[in-house]
Amino acid sequence: MFNFFKSKKNRTEEDKTTEKEEAQSGATESAEENTGSDNNPEASGITESATEATQEEAKPLGFASKLRFGLTRTRQNLGKQLSGLFGGGGKIDEELYEELETILLTADTGVNATTLLLDDLRKQVKKQGLTEATELKAALKASLVDMLEPLERALDTTTNNPFVIMITGVNGVGKTTSIGKLAKYFQSQGKSVLLAAGDTFRAAAREQLIAWGERNNVTVIAPDPSAEKKSDPAAVIFDAINAAKARGIDIVLADTAGRLTTQLHLMEEIKKVKRVIGKAMPDAPHEVLLVLDANTGQNAVTQVKAFDEALDITGLILTKLDGTAKGGVVAAICGQYPENPPALRFVGVGEGVDDLRPFNAKDFVDAMFD
Repeated sequence: MFNFFKSKKNRTEEDKTTEKEEAQSGATESAEENTGSDNNPEASGITESATEATQEEAKPLGFASKLRFGLTRTRQNLGKQLSGLFGGGGKIDEELYEELETILLTADTGVNATTLLLDDLRKQVKKQGLTEATELKAALKASLVDMLEPLERALDTTTNNPFVIMITGVNGVGKTTSIGKLAKYFQSQGKSVLLAAGDTFRAAAREQLIAWGERNNVTVIAPDPSAEKKSDPAAVIFDAINAAKARGIDIVLADTAGRLTTQLHLMEEIKKVKRVIGKAMPDAPHEVLLVLDANTGQNAVTQVKAFDEALDITGLILTKLDGTAKGGVVAAICGQYPENPPALRFVGVGEGVDDLRPFNAKDFVDAMFD
């Protein structure tokens, strides 16, 4: 019924690197040939400048830099408005608080989170004796970090073997892509990974996950494409967990079909998938990750509530922060769960396989501000 895919080493990335190196080498040689003389200082300077530029472009960005780059639009919009508000040299008064409230709401921060932030700011102003508007920017950053830090909880996968992670979310948020990146992340920690192609409804979902398996050299358990009827997603994941136990695999990443929160029959079906996972292994799934598209703004908060009620979400993945996201949605989630928010396990800031990393509140806030 199911196919077991053990991928071969994918040489694509290495080939691209080789081609890039050859192209750079060719460009340098061409530049030298056009100088007419190796002793021409001006021509030599051109070659050296071109080489330095190439080396600079080839230099990889750290994740903090990628996060800052990904939140450029948020920083341009939010930072510009805050600079205008705080940089005018005015006094801290009710009018300033009202303007700040408007700025935060337009950044997708949400009513609850905005209220909590303003309340905390008022307390800081009173406690520290702040009077100038310029002093409020640092206080706002501190309040925002304090608000987001409860989301910053590392995922411990050592408690069970295999550790089963169920991935869920609405259509188009990037579940399958996130699974591929997670596989790479866990492999970098020395973990063995197995993928379960439980999205048996979306066209090409199986092929997409198999491609990620080949890219990461990871086994994929997938339904037989020649079957006349679509396979039961719960059965695919059940089989994958048993295979992982037999092979001593550390982590199972289980893909599921995207569904709208308004489609009650599909939400009931995903509850069944979770129950079947529990039959394959007691206490599993050990983590239920909800993938959210940062560009959906306040709708992401609605998705968290709906999926949490159905599946008891334990963690979140926030994708596409490099798009048009306003960034404040992270605070909005905190505002919805002021006592015990679900952990924001990972954030995605690009299309690269290494562009999904654990959430860090301070780095995130720093990237939002100028």
